[in-house]
Amino acid sequence: MPDPIISTTESLSHSSSSDEFSTIERQYLNPESVNERFDIWLDTLRSVSEDEKIFFTQNLGVMLKSGLAVSRALRTLVLQSSNPKFKRALFKIFRNVEKGQTLAAAMELFPKIFSSLYVNMIRAGETAGQLESILAELTRQMKRSHDLKQKVRGAMMYPSAILIAMVGIGTGMVIFIIPRLVSIFKDLNATLPLPTRILIGFSDWVNGNIFIVGPGAIIGAGLLIYATKKGPGKKIWHKIVLVTPIVKTIVKKINLARISRTLGSLLKTDMPIVRSLTLAGNTLKNVHYKQSLLTMSTSIEKGKTISSEMTRYPGLYPPVVQQMVAVGEETGELDNILSQLADFYEDDVSQTMDSLPSLIEPILIVIMGAAVGGMAVAIILPMFTLTQAV
Repeated sequence: MPDPIISTTESLSHSSSSDEFSTIERQYLNPESVNERFDIWLDTLRSVSEDEKIFFTQNLGVMLKSGLAVSRALRTLVLQSSNPKFKRALFKIFRNVEKGQTLAAAMELFPKIFSSLYVNMIRAGETAGQLESILAELTRQMKRSHDLKQKVRGAMMYPSAILIAMVGIGTGMVIFIIPRLVSIFKDLNATLPLPTRILIGFSDWVNGNIFIVGPGAIIGAGLLIYATKKGPGKKIWHKIVLVTPIVKTIVKKINLARISRTLGSLLKTDMPIVRSLTLAGNTLKNVHYKQSLLTMSTSIEKGKTISSEMTRYPGLYPPVVQQMVAVGEETGELDNILSQLADFYEDDVSQTMDSLPSLIEPILIVIMGAAVGGMAVAIILPMFTLTQAV
């Protein structure tokens, strides 16, 4: 990642920056032009990466700490951005801030770039006059979250590649290799073993209905993925994930790390606990963890404590989390306790992801061996039968 301050402060010293900004201003303030309308349409297809948001947050915090006004810092970051969608959003935020709008209110107009959690933390920082420290906390939180995601993705690449290779090889065998062997076996008019007949029958069915099976498999996979992301199907899928061996441990640790980090960061801004739980819940992807936090926020309004409410979800919150949260509530150090919990679970997940390939490798070897061995047996058995017949 580029240096957070050198590249931006240097841009202020260049006289060409004013000309460049004037060009951007003329372009963005003329939405009627064909090129600008096309660029705005393209923005719907573009995305802003986590790295870009971390870079923006870190730079903004450093510049505000050095004494720059928010509008001037935003102006510099507009020039610094290379992503057209992000540049346009930052320019509009800059214009609104110049007109007297708060930074949080200006950012709230771009929910696909700045989450409700991000905006609310910025709002809390502006209200308390601690925007620089909030930006620093946001940067730490985003970096830890990003590193965690990268760890998980990196660990899943190996098993994913193996599974894709298995499916590809199996499909190639069924479509191209087995039909050639079938013609040889049929010419011999011999009684074939059951595994061979099953494999040949499956191959004949696939090849005879290839224009139905191919699109049907793609549509079926698409519908399955869609079902796991919406409505009851999503809830069922997330429940399956939470009870699947090996996977459940990783998923629980990731969710507990995210809850602890987010909730701890929000409480450090002196945000009310009910509002903090609601915001933290809305950042989670797992339906069951999300619902548990939203339910807790309702119960806490009635005078309950977080630790007592966590005992209602023993499958989601282990005893160590319940006890540490109880201690945090009793001592008034809940935000610090949650930060410690977040560090613990993030480090734990990181170590688990490092060792995950070695844990999964034996399982993949067994699956691959069974698949390859099954096909090999089905193909080789007829040769032994024919040899004995001769």
